[in-house]
Amino acid sequence: MSYYGLFKHVLLGPGLKAFYQPWVEGAEHIPDEGGAILASNHLAVSDSFFLPLVVKRKVVFLGKSEYFTGKGVKGYVTKSFMSGVGTIPVHRGGGRASEAALRTGLQVLQSGDLLGIYPEGTRSVDGRLYRGKTGVARMAIEAGVPIIPVAMIGTDVAQPLGKKMPSRENIGVRIGPALRLENFAGRQDDREVLREATDMVMQAIAELSGQEYVDRDSGVYKRELAQEARQARGSDRPE
Repeated sequence: MSYYGLFKHVLLGPGLKAFYQPWVEGAEHIPDEGGAILASNHLAVSDSFFLPLVVKRKVVFLGKSEYFTGKGVKGYVTKSFMSGVGTIPVHRGGGRASEAALRTGLQVLQSGDLLGIYPEGTRSVDGRLYRGKTGVARMAIEAGVPIIPVAMIGTDVAQPLGKKMPSRENIGVRIGPALRLENFAGRQDDREVLREATDMVMQAIAELSGQEYVDRDSGVYKRELAQEARQARGSDRPE
């Protein structure tokens, strides 16, 4: 049994299934073979645990390299866990780092595997669905694979932001029909095409999840909130 299989079927999966009783709708939309992108909303870290749990095929995720470089026992456990659930480390950031992540994703797809992607780029800070980054469309067009929209349901309730201990909540995964981008073949460098295709993906996710859609970058919004919090703390200090 592979490391992935050990985590899914022995070490992690049975306990998660017993405690959360996850349900899935639309699993038939995932092809039995061949490369495809599972494009999901992102409500909690545990999204990367529950999606593979309800999908028969292995799902590979791209994760930040910091998960694999921690020190001590905690670092070792985190690295082992992320490797076990099928995460490939990539460096975050723009320029060469973004290009390297795209190349890694393409290798996964061209190998005929399922690639899990969170187009928003980061977890939602308030439960709403934010504008998708165009890398998901670029990889799908270049690799010639379908994008399958996915909605995670309830993971933000089971694992709220800032709360270390999870809560008891039935987790759901809703999977929609594949989106095929053959009409955009060869146009993976056209920004307008990438934005159009990505918006189409986000609309499909919103319809599955029922989330309110916000047409702005989630990462930028998070930074603005953090800046406002710092300013508020500063204004509360005695002079």
